[in-house]
Amino acid sequence: MAQGQDHWESVYRTRQTTEVSWYQDDPRMSMRLVAAALGGADGAVVDVGGGASTLAAGLWRTGHRDLTVLDISATALATARHDLGDDASAVHWVVADVRHWRPARRYRVWHDRAVFHFLTDEADRERYRATLRRSLEPGGHAVIGVFADDGPTHCSSLPTARYTAEELAAQFPWLRMRQAHREEHRTPSGAVQPFTWLLLYADPAA
Repeated sequence: MAQGQDHWESVYRTRQTTEVSWYQDDPRMSMRLVAAALGGADGAVVDVGGGASTLAAGLWRTGHRDLTVLDISATALATARHDLGDDASAVHWVVADVRHWRPARRYRVWHDRAVFHFLTDEADRERYRATLRRSLEPGGHAVIGVFADDGPTHCSSLPTARYTAEELAAQFPWLRMRQAHREEHRTPSGAVQPFTWLLLYADPAA
């Protein structure tokens, strides 16, 4: 598959982390929605497709101690580990494809910024949803950020799916929407990429 491990290893081996279009020095929307989901620093968080993101470091600095970062690229994860320094050993790092990952535990928060929109095939989206179901605690939350309906049609030489808040929520019919946001992400090159963000939760009474 074009969006498999070889593709992403090539991306992270040939480009600086701060040059890729999805780089954020300050992942403020992610931090805001994880905080809204947890109401504090307690609770297990898994960052799906976290790669070389600065989110793990940001969560660690704000007191989160039960962190898992999953990515298909070992090179990307090595960058994030380096950024955390001595604290990296306390974070769980998982090299895996989210479509086929079998988590050994459940999480209070599932965070995904810019993975789901690469899944343009319905079979891949269903595999993703199956992993999410296995991963989320009853009453847990999913924080998902994807390209908005007026966002890019391609990224990293791959086609992308684009969503309004309503369209994205419809992809996860067993979850309920708590919040929806639009973010104008400015890439390192100065381009603007509109994102749709949702904070969803699994109602244990449902």
